[in-house]
Amino acid sequence: MTLTLDIYQSLWAMEKRIPGHAEDPVETHLAQIAEAGYAGACVDPNVSEIEDCLQLKPAFEQHGLKCMVNAFPHDVASLEPLLDMAAEMNATQVNVIGGVMPLTAREAVPVVNTWLSMARSYDFPLLLETHRNGTLNDLFYTLEVLEMVPELRLCADLSHFVVDRELQLPLGETDQGYFATILERSDSFQGRISSNQQIQIALDFPQHRDWVMQYRQWWSQGIEGWARRQQADATLNFLVELGPPAYAITGPDQRELSDRWLEGLQIREWVEAIWSDTGNGIA
Repeated sequence: MTLTLDIYQSLWAMEKRIPGHAEDPVETHLAQIAEAGYAGACVDPNVSEIEDCLQLKPAFEQHGLKCMVNAFPHDVASLEPLLDMAAEMNATQVNVIGGVMPLTAREAVPVVNTWLSMARSYDFPLLLETHRNGTLNDLFYTLEVLEMVPELRLCADLSHFVVDRELQLPLGETDQGYFATILERSDSFQGRISSNQQIQIALDFPQHRDWVMQYRQWWSQGIEGWARRQQADATLNFLVELGPPAYAITGPDQRELSDRWLEGLQIREWVEAIWSDTGNGIA
């Protein structure tokens, strides 16, 4: 059995959003991602952006990059054209950040089941992403949905739940159990580090050390659990996703306080080390 790690870089995270400065073309971002040795890049479309994404297919192919899709359906039915787009892009997986947000977990079950049913006719896995202002808006709600939909698998962006819960360090036994459940139900992970008050923090500021160590421990726990669950050849997709302002904190000059590109490479290095420590090696 061969297990492989593929690390992706988010195209959204390539945006600089510097006031008065134009963004580089997306094709330039893809070239930079490929040159840095990432396995692929992730697009983040809603339905209105499908054609823009499809136009990037030649650039993905030119640079030998795999495609991951973070899909933003605004209603239940709009996931289907996003899945069609993902198939056209030869996507390796689709992560859903749904604009459908029922008030109760029980009301969410038919929505989730419909999306899972839609995805069965496609070759890639469909995961629901843990994300504020999305279908799985908060930790407790998500735990309830997971209990009611046993086949649901997640893409874990833990930063949202840390902020949502104003989680305290060191973790208590109860919180450890909650996050262990999320990790055990996750088949993909995203690389962003938050504190309990800020969705994205600089990696090397000394005041952030405890949160950096906590996230590295979670990624280790999640990756090791994923590896244990596999019974045949499989690939784990990890997405580095350090968002531009206002995710990234800026000073009074509206410039970021740290270098997100270098931080993304640092996260990739950490994840590769975790992967190596599991005994899998990187194929």
